[in-house]
Amino acid sequence: MKTIIEKLKNYNIGVLSGGCSSERDVSLKSGNAVFNALSKLGLNVVFIDIKEESMSFLEKFPINLAFIALHGAFGEDGKIQSLLEEKKILYTGSGPEASHLAMDKIESKIKFRENNINTPGWNVVESSKNISFNKIKYPCVVKPHREGSSVGLSVVKSKEYLKSAVAKAEECSENILIEDYIDGRELTVGILGREALPIVEIIAAGGVYDFNAKYAARDTEYIPCPSLGDDVTFKIQELAKKAHLVLGCEGVSRVDIRLNSDNEPFVLEVNTIPGLTERSLLPMSAKARGIDFTELCVRILASAFNPGLIEKPRQNIGIH
Repeated sequence: MKTIIEKLKNYNIGVLSGGCSSERDVSLKSGNAVFNALSKLGLNVVFIDIKEESMSFLEKFPINLAFIALHGAFGEDGKIQSLLEEKKILYTGSGPEASHLAMDKIESKIKFRENNINTPGWNVVESSKNISFNKIKYPCVVKPHREGSSVGLSVVKSKEYLKSAVAKAEECSENILIEDYIDGRELTVGILGREALPIVEIIAAGGVYDFNAKYAARDTEYIPCPSLGDDVTFKIQELAKKAHLVLGCEGVSRVDIRLNSDNEPFVLEVNTIPGLTERSLLPMSAKARGIDFTELCVRILASAFNPGLIEKPRQNIGIH
């Protein structure tokens, strides 16, 4: 790692954080955590609070390597990646196409189905006035098709609550995903490079891992390396890697999965810019692998130089 850090000292690094999406506050926390970790290594790093969808920050911060910690729109939808490529600035994470695909929950589920990746069944509606109730199974999960951090998510147990749940999701997105609810265990798998990190199980006290359970509730439990058995663990990790690769992701991601009572895993979504706060799942997963937070940040940053599934203006600095 010392060799990597020395080579990274030749770059002007910007930690891109904030943004204008509903996940701005979470993004600022992730960005600050990354900035603090990289600063302690003596790297040339600046914290950049993105407040508009443009590259105007380059006038003040002439960076040539970006650590993207932007959650939500502009960060995870491929826009910032496209702009960075136009400026020939190296960056972390997936390319524009994979980012756009992963953020669109509907399109990514279609891609999963095409590649025989188990994912819950779903319906799509455009508004609470346009619901075909006969097609819906209960309980179901209602969520915007292009939001993260479980913003706008509801678990609906019966018909009378469906319209209000769709109306809530409508505040965040033009298309609404109504997904079959998979009764079972909530799991997540971090992907670093081509490696699936240890599984983390999440147990939300209220039974729903929504925005509050993620970022506010103190009684949400996180269990790294849960007791699943070797065969099931391997199956889940392989499924997570496949989902990551099928969408064309690279560098880092986090794959969210539900495991039913028959030990059958279902991929919910792939997050191309996972949270990096003190409550975030990817650092927990990495820690269980023996990778502390600083090393995790360095590995993610170094992945900007490695050739991946999508061509980028990347350079090889001898990192393997």
